[in-house]
Amino acid sequence: MSSSTTLVPPPAAVEPSHHTLRLRLKPTGSVAGYVDGAWWPRSRDLAAELPTLLAVLAVRPGTIERVTYNLTMWTSVPRRIVREGRAVRLEGFRSQPPHTVTVAGQGRQRLTLLVLPPDAPEAAAHETLMRAARRDNADSPDTLLAPRPAAGGEFADGATERWEVDGGRVR
Repeated sequence: MSSSTTLVPPPAAVEPSHHTLRLRLKPTGSVAGYVDGAWWPRSRDLAAELPTLLAVLAVRPGTIERVTYNLTMWTSVPRRIVREGRAVRLEGFRSQPPHTVTVAGQGRQRLTLLVLPPDAPEAAAHETLMRAARRDNADSPDTLLAPRPAAGGEFADGATERWEVDGGRVR
């Protein structure tokens, strides 16, 4: 059985991105909550999205050795990528909470990130990124991704509005 590998060029060889990385992390030393911050990738292609993320995150957990993810949330993912001459294992699990990735570095240091859907509305995604990165935030991924009331206390989510019209009511 052959393993699938994606080579990632060193940072100097990577073409400059027209988009900045959409990532917010809790301050160093924060231990509250389920997640250590949030990431808003541009696609569901984990191998394409990881190089930029790992380049930024290497500062926190040190040399990154492993990334775990939920199998149902991403398109085809190789078993590893090579970054700066080192292999990074990519391991998918059905048991990992959806909408999370965990980046593990040397010495068992790790960061768990909430992953926002790539097609999330910009305003809602920004608000969720900021909330997830608050030092004291202890919300679960499901709570962080739940529809939030819009101005006036009503939910802006179309599915919730349809449900309420069909007889339900959010209280």
